[in-house]
Amino acid sequence: MNPGNRLATTTWGWLVCSLMLLLSGVARSESQLLDGVAAIVNDDVVMLSELRTETEMIYQQLLRTQNQAPPRDALTHQVLERLILDKLQLAIAQRAGAQIGESELSQAITRIAEGQGLTTEQLYDEAAADGLSREWLRNKVRQEMIISRVQQSVVNRRINVSEQEIQSFLNSDAAQALGTEEVHIGHILLPLSPAAAEREVAAAQAEAERLREQMLQGEDFSQLAVLHSAGQNALQGGDLGWRVANQLPSAFASALRDLSPGQITAPIRTDAGFHLIKLYERRGGGEQMLRQSRVRHILIKPNQILSDEQAFDKIQQVRARILAGESFADLAREVSDDTGSALKGGDVGWSLPGKFVEEFEAVANSIEPNQVSEPFKTQFGWHILEVTERRNQDFSEEIRRNQAMHALRQRKFAEELPVWLREIRDEAFVEIKI
Repeated sequence: MNPGNRLATTTWGWLVCSLMLLLSGVARSESQLLDGVAAIVNDDVVMLSELRTETEMIYQQLLRTQNQAPPRDALTHQVLERLILDKLQLAIAQRAGAQIGESELSQAITRIAEGQGLTTEQLYDEAAADGLSREWLRNKVRQEMIISRVQQSVVNRRINVSEQEIQSFLNSDAAQALGTEEVHIGHILLPLSPAAAEREVAAAQAEAERLREQMLQGEDFSQLAVLHSAGQNALQGGDLGWRVANQLPSAFASALRDLSPGQITAPIRTDAGFHLIKLYERRGGGEQMLRQSRVRHILIKPNQILSDEQAFDKIQQVRARILAGESFADLAREVSDDTGSALKGGDVGWSLPGKFVEEFEAVANSIEPNQVSEPFKTQFGWHILEVTERRNQDFSEEIRRNQAMHALRQRKFAEELPVWLREIRDEAFVEIKI
């Protein structure tokens, strides 16, 4: 499978950004308390110990990032709903046989540590100082990666971008600053079924308007998000970070177009419910030059015969042979599982925005020409790559089309994810025991 088939960005990124914040002050005191069941979720359960630990982690994160937090008891409902959704998604992953190999997990933890300016061992030491074992940390990261993979797999099958949509997008005003303007936003979602009765719609809209009025009167957006939002980033104060404006759901992009930093949209209705968006900052816009890389790669895919660990060992051996003087192109033709590029010596052409998956693009941008990368993992398998040429290029029509495709997929993914999460929550058997 070619790495050029780009999927929407995933999403366990919040963990990479904030894991170290969660490690502050989380002693495992719950082990001294009697455990019990907080909720039954189909054939699984959420334990009281899980709920206590997650609540304490989120509480400490809010204190570190916002210098304030709601009472722990007020967080319990939100945290329990997050854990219920996690259980449902992990069950889907288990039925599908989704797994994260040890090598892939270790790479992810290394990236988390580097993002905090630490070595991997220092990250483990930080966790241990707060009573969190190495095994706990690895399992936490593994679960978030699996959940992200489930979301990518399921939600991307539910969305499609047609040629007509791409052309309409390119002809719209939104295409004028394609891929260049970014917005830092906060988000609150009040969930609602698309088939909800009129009285339910009216009640949800009234609640959204009430929350907006509270914000206009000076109450903190992030605190209200923690307490009331059903969005994926609710427990991070609703903060979605920096997003490319044209990759937001179209309803969000339209509502933000004339907003100034600090302002809050009126309630926005979508199939997922009612949303409130706060614009924190804008940046970017205008003309840009694009640095392009011409890339070739070798792919080794795990399969029923070749385990993930064996695939990793094989790609390491291939890299060693190249460094010892063997031809990259010849080895690509001999061993690469990307049949489309293998015939061309591994060549996948010039990079374009949206052409490669995120991990592939990040490695291509980070190494120097004629340097063979370390092995890295994408959804397709284990890769090594080499940048053979690099150039600066004005935005061309092909680049704009790829950007448009990516923007539309990101937009549709952001619209569809909360709808799907609502569906699996509504369809599940859930009994709250507290």
